Amino acid sequence: MRIDIVSIFPEAFTALDVSVVGRAKERGLADIAVHDLRDYTHDRHRQVDDVPYGGGPGMVMKPEPFFEAVDALTRPGGPAARVLLTSPQGRRFDQPTAERLARAAHLIVLCGRYEGVDERVAIGLGAEEISIGDYILTGGELAAMVIVDATVRLIPGVVGDERSVEAESFTSGLLDYPHYTRPVEYRGLRVPEVLLGGHHEQIRRWRRREQLRRTLARRPDLIVWDALSDEDRAWLREEAPEG
Repeated sequence: MRIDIVSIFPEAFTALDVSVVGRAKERGLADIAVHDLRDYTHDRHRQVDDVPYGGGPGMVMKPEPFFEAVDALTRPGGPAARVLLTSPQGRRFDQPTAERLARAAHLIVLCGRYEGVDERVAIGLGAEEISIGDYILTGGELAAMVIVDATVRLIPGVVGDERSVEAESFTSGLLDYPHYTRPVEYRGLRVPEVLLGGHHEQIRRWRRREQLRRTLARRPDLIVWDALSDEDRAWLREEAPEG
């Protein structure tokens, strides 16, 4: 997969050189490049923003640099690039979105900033606007890093044990179960006995119930009854009979 990120603060993306994303780059599983939006301007001030038509506070990012950046980063004869635009008006980013993006051959991520981005960028480039949550960030750089990290780790071969990806929160539609390691007891807190017995079926059932219990308590909106097994539904009815 190739990922091109366009930002006025390319230096912010050094964090992508570490951990899972960094290893994906080293192994050649992800080709990630960061580009300065100002390199696609033509005035001596390298201006990427201007005052909004119709008045109002703040500055709006100009369309020309974004269009020229995408033109320059789109390889003739290569796979079609999927263009993303970080925006608080975008569709909420979630695990299914990351899974969908992980199947793309080429992503171009445009980082918004200031009061917003000229609407013609989304329309003219067919950009998919994506938001990572219902809050406002100073710029789209952090959002872009979240999107890239969540997407790259789903590329086959990036995470050493792919079973860990399959069991993570949201992959199954539920939150993850609790995890424990050595020592067995620490400051009066013990590892649940079921995890110490080596009975695989009991461990499986405990972990599934903990997923259901945790999701019910913290994110009940994630529970889709039709996607649950009869055993899951029976347990949930016992746990929350009024639900």
